[in-house]
Amino acid sequence: MENRNLTYSSIKIRDIVQVSLMAALTYIATAVINIPSGVLVRGVVHLGDSMVFVSAIILGRKKAFLSSGIGMGLFDLLSPYAIWAPFSFFIKGIMAYIASSIAYRKEYDGKNIYNNIFGFLMAGIWMVVAYYISGSYIAHFTMNVNLKTAFVLTMTHIPGDILQVVAGTIIAVPLSRVLKKANIIRNK
Repeated sequence: MENRNLTYSSIKIRDIVQVSLMAALTYIATAVINIPSGVLVRGVVHLGDSMVFVSAIILGRKKAFLSSGIGMGLFDLLSPYAIWAPFSFFIKGIMAYIASSIAYRKEYDGKNIYNNIFGFLMAGIWMVVAYYISGSYIAHFTMNVNLKTAFVLTMTHIPGDILQVVAGTIIAVPLSRVLKKANIIRNK
């Protein structure tokens, strides 16, 4: 019998399970309670951002990017908002990446509440701006509205997006602190 040298991939079963579980929780938090918003381009206000922030703290940058993008993209694909799926995948993935990058900068290690809140707010600003620009272009290209009008009408999403970030932060701060202290997820 021939001796084969098996190499291990950098992706472990544990990583796949963690990303899948957080993607599912992100999807559920988004799908269970959501309120339609917007005038021209329909969107939703939901609690999914809380899971985006929690994943940023307990999973780290790369896995949080994937779980957030997959969870939010899946919600869009399975809802009347399918046109948003590619945008949500990247916007929410980058949102989680930003929050995690700030939470783990220097010596913080995701344990400093004020630093985490700062990370959530910076990531939230990214999300509000990215959805505003994306929504404007979606309106322009799919509804045949001139770009200037699309940018004005898409402003109706901004208050809901801000509310989403605030609610997500309020839920994620204590939840991520408890999960981080419990050391449920071990990154190494």
